Amino acid sequence: MAKNVATNSAQSQSGGFRAPRRYIVDLSGQQACCEANYARLLKLMPTFDQRDQWHYDVQAGEQFWSIRLAVTERARYTTMLEVTQQNGLQEWGSSPRLQVRLYHDARMAEVVAWQEHRRVRPRYEYPNRNMYQRDEKAQFNRFLEDWLSHSLAHGQSCQTVDL
Repeated sequence: MAKNVATNSAQSQSGGFRAPRRYIVDLSGQQACCEANYARLLKLMPTFDQRDQWHYDVQAGEQFWSIRLAVTERARYTTMLEVTQQNGLQEWGSSPRLQVRLYHDARMAEVVAWQEHRRVRPRYEYPNRNMYQRDEKAQFNRFLEDWLSHSLAHGQSCQTVDL
């Protein structure tokens, strides 16, 4: 009779358990994402030095929502933005609200807060107290990347343009 042996991915051939692989931050990938987000934000915020708010309506299929970009703090080398989305689906939960820091000398934009989540670390062991994913910070920045790309492709400015 053949012996059927099932092994768990965390169980070695000798029968002992090994620690799960530690998440390694993809620093070059995160930098590329933040650099691209900086460039996208500047496209969405013409006359960046002269205004503090921009408003866009964005369409996805039959649904519309509004994106608002608001400067909350300006310093010599950095700017803080609040990026919010409003739509008619508030009864399903709160709309996304991001705090984004622009680093002008490095030409990068990084999500520093999402809703009430602040000081998110680059990596987490899992499981953890807040149930963050191992790459939670990278996911925030990729979400911003997708959001900005969609806004550039399908958004319409709600401001009047002075010529």
